[in-house]
Amino acid sequence: MAKLFVKQAKQYADLATVYKNVIATDVSEKQLEFATKLPNVRYQHTPSTMSMAELEQKVAPQGTIDLVTIAQAIHWFHLPNFYQQVKWVLKKPHGVIAAWCYHIPRFSDAVDLILDQLYSSDAGPYWDPSIKLIDNNYRSIDFPFEPVDGADHTGPFEFVAETVMDLDDLLTFIRTWSAYQTAKEKGLELLGEDVVEKFKLAWGEDGQKVAKFPIYMRIGRVGDA
Repeated sequence: MAKLFVKQAKQYADLATVYKNVIATDVSEKQLEFATKLPNVRYQHTPSTMSMAELEQKVAPQGTIDLVTIAQAIHWFHLPNFYQQVKWVLKKPHGVIAAWCYHIPRFSDAVDLILDQLYSSDAGPYWDPSIKLIDNNYRSIDFPFEPVDGADHTGPFEFVAETVMDLDDLLTFIRTWSAYQTAKEKGLELLGEDVVEKFKLAWGEDGQKVAKFPIYMRIGRVGDA
């Protein structure tokens, strides 16, 4: 799972170079340990629930933040409380919130067929209901913000991120699924020998393949609310 944490942290590290001051928060201290250490970033462990006084103490005073970003996580949040905090810290009316998720990667027809079967059917009963928000590309998620300048809606806007993975990388990625962990806790190994063998046959002789991750972003500004 460490490899996934590193990739997640890199998303923020790349974005952090654009801004003079960045506050990176997470309820998981383990996630923060894997974050790229940058001089302009303050890493802050935050509890899952905070009062406004704690928010000001741990994160930022009211109306002082230009941009709030959330990568592959907002579907886990208690949205009414989170949005209240977002609207409190963002500068009005042009402070921006951007939340994005990625779905399972695309490799080839043969590999994708097995991966889709594993994701939807085999792992299906073990997914938390919140995963439906990702399956719907964040289209149905509550997002009470105004379109940013130049846009007439708040998304989802679609992108594709490419990386190179070998079969071991793919199997490691699958093992990071919350559904995989839940199934394992219940005594079921989703990556049994038969499934791994199917992946090996579909993967073929290629050592590495290009993995295309579809990314879906909701973005909006706080307005005067």
